[in-house]
Amino acid sequence: MDSLELWRRYRKYLCECSSVGMKLDISRVDFPNKFFIDHEDKMQEAYKAMRGLEAGDIANPDEGRMVGHYWLRTPHLAPNDEIAHEIEQTVLRIKQFAAKVHDREITPPKSSRFTDLVIVGIGGSALGPQLVADCLGSKRDKMALHFFDNTDPDGFDRVVANLGARLKSTMVVVISKSGGTKETRNGMLEIQHAFASKDLEFAKQAVAVTSDGSQLFNVAKEEGWIDIFPMWDWVGGRTSVLSAVGLLPAALQGIDIDQLLQGAAEMDKVTRLDDTKKNPAARLALMWLHCTDGIGAKDMVILPYKDRLLLMSRYLQQLVMESLGKEFDLEGNEVNQGIAVYGNKGSTDQHAFVQQLREGVNNFFATFIVVLQDRAPNIAKTAPDVEEGVTSGDYLNGFWQGTRTALSEKGRDSITITLKKLDAPALGSLIALYERAVGFYATLVNINAYHQPGVEAGKKAATTVLELQGKVVNWLKETGENLTVEQIADKMGLPHEVETLFHILEHMAANKRGIVKSRGRFRYKA
Repeated sequence: MDSLELWRRYRKYLCECSSVGMKLDISRVDFPNKFFIDHEDKMQEAYKAMRGLEAGDIANPDEGRMVGHYWLRTPHLAPNDEIAHEIEQTVLRIKQFAAKVHDREITPPKSSRFTDLVIVGIGGSALGPQLVADCLGSKRDKMALHFFDNTDPDGFDRVVANLGARLKSTMVVVISKSGGTKETRNGMLEIQHAFASKDLEFAKQAVAVTSDGSQLFNVAKEEGWIDIFPMWDWVGGRTSVLSAVGLLPAALQGIDIDQLLQGAAEMDKVTRLDDTKKNPAARLALMWLHCTDGIGAKDMVILPYKDRLLLMSRYLQQLVMESLGKEFDLEGNEVNQGIAVYGNKGSTDQHAFVQQLREGVNNFFATFIVVLQDRAPNIAKTAPDVEEGVTSGDYLNGFWQGTRTALSEKGRDSITITLKKLDAPALGSLIALYERAVGFYATLVNINAYHQPGVEAGKKAATTVLELQGKVVNWLKETGENLTVEQIADKMGLPHEVETLFHILEHMAANKRGIVKSRGRFRYKA
């Protein structure tokens, strides 16, 4: 296709959303001319399903739950006044709470103000807040953010060491819907230990975001934590960034959460249209359908040409893969659906994996995310040229265009999302765009996007490992023998668990936790 044909295709298929300052370009995806006509009936079914979801239908039949993340930015659309009131009051409470912290009306016992914020959470309770913090943070931030987003002891130690003496001026926000998520519980216990070791009263510096009556709710209530903010069962973790999960950390950081919500609400208006030509989320979902043959045949590579969007691919990994990675469809047929997501950032990618994208296996489609404004206008005035009449931002613009062209020349499909600038409304609109596209795509391939049985299976398997750990340690303690793992498994009557036992014992020996390994044998040593 020559350059003029590409330009005509660009003009024909461009979806421009002026109200949110965004453009969606699908012209470099090689779909047939009748593609949209052929899929219009199915797309109308997706619009209908989405209207039902927003009206309060039980969209997650496995758990008998509504799915209401769209109400978070438009409470008046919630199915009843009680939900609408809860959303509005929570946003108001968040803003009031953040203002009191910033104005030093709420302070830690041993410092004049809160300087730092540790978020304890995992999955959606961390990825969303991390994306917002990294994307919108600046030197004007009211508090510095840190994350306990795993159950890695070394990760905990690094954060605590980085805080140092500032632990006394650190607020901790623990985020868990049930309060029983093990990684989050472990993080909470670790940070509590750090506080106790410095003779600091954790409860006076702690806030919970959880569901009413949960384990975490009860602990926070009984111990007298500073405050508790709600999580609702109709908001899933991967779509919770515009609830208290993401809004509370953002407000404490000093970000204008009204602007975040406004950007999402504006995108919601556009993506509610049942005119596929004007609906960017519908067009995005249909491109995924085409590029993957509706069966996940190709991976989604996210290439944001902006440092502040580095975490976008990680955020979308959870949103897309946890939503769409399903073994069964809505009729119970085994389908093994999903789209794998990965990415980094431009132009770093050109020195990392673009070589394979252009010349290697054609098992992906790319999404470029481009921001037109390179710098804030006041900084741009005095910014240097790197060559006569050329800025570093001009190079970045040239690199994404060059990469797109290089991929296109080799028959590699790509989508481009262009933002005028990257601010709170733009980020809110980007989040809302992908949330809606995921919902549409799920209907197109007939799966439930709002449950995650595979995640629960992994948690149950981990519990089994920990139970086995207790058994083998107690057994070795009682016998006092020095045995190979095969001998241990046989004597315990657990021959099929030999590999699991090996990894348990090797881990405990490496950490000098009562198990000694010598010449391939294990024994207990007090």
